[in-house]
Amino acid sequence: EAQLVESGGGLVQPGGSLRLSCAASGFFFSNYAMSWVRQAPGKGLEWVAGINTMLDTEYADSVKGRFTISRDNAENTLYLQMNNLKPEDTAVYSCAKAANSFYYRAFDARGQGTQVTVSS
Repeated sequence: EAQLVESGGGLVQPGGSLRLSCAASGFFFSNYAMSWVRQAPGKGLEWVAGINTMLDTEYADSVKGRFTISRDNAENTLYLQMNNLKPEDTAVYSCAKAANSFYYRAFDARGQGTQVTVSS
């Protein structure tokens, strides 16, 4: 059974940076595409960024140019570097495992998430 545990969230001022990590276990991490998703208070789940096994990446327009997704297959860890954070980035961020190696938007497992709050 896939297990995904996020860390690295916190309170940051607008314009600041955070790096989120997602430790994966219970499956062959290097064989699957992965994504980061987020959910703001009172809103639905929003896909943020994805990376496949070929290291192709894609980003939501709202974070393009500010966020960077990466993965370390040797450490079974997914990362999200977030720069120039804005108040509208406030949300619970979760990592999600895709059902295949290429299409990261079709999830079959998701972690509990880590809270990111952007406020002065």
